[in-house]
Formats: sequence, C-alpha cells, structure tokens
Amino acid sequence: MDWEGQKRSEIFMLISLVVFGVVAFGVGYAIGSFQIMMLIYGSGVVLTALITVPNWPFFNRHPLKWLDPSEADRHPKPQVNTAAPKKKASKQK
Repeated sequence: MDWEGQKRSEIFMLISLVVFGVVAFGVGYAIGSFQIMMLIYGSGVVLTALITVPNWPFFNRHPLKWLDPSEADRHPKPQVNTAAPKKKASKQK
C-alpha cells in the first residue's frame, strides 16, 4: 500500500466507523435494544476492516519510485552523529 493509499484507507476507516456508530446508536435507541446496537456496530467494524486492511489495488495507485542500486551508490549515505548535543548556557540574573 502506498502513502496515498494509507491516507485514503485511514480517512475511510474513520468516517465509516463514525457513521456506523451513529447509525447503531440511533437504531439501538429507537428500538431500545443494546444488543441490536452492538450487532450493527460490530458488523460495521468487520465490514470496515475487510475494506481497509487488505492491500486492495485501489490503494496502490501512486507507487513509490525507488532508486536503482547503481543510482543509490552515487548519493552519499547519511552519517550517524555520535557527538553529545551541547547544552545551552543558562542566563543568570
């Protein structure tokens, strides 16, 4: 899944869970059944997971372009800074 696909998946997950929660609460309140409310919300969670968790093709529309190994060798690798950070001098009054 690419970065844009992850963003789409997360937005869809948030919206669908809120919608299923509101619908489940409304139906459960109208019927007066906590069990029906939990069944509707649980079904919404399962449906949302089936849509957002697998790596579906519509989540891969913007693939990343990786460097070729020969191209990567030409660019410098980041160096790890092992020096301790300097503390700022505090002002005394």
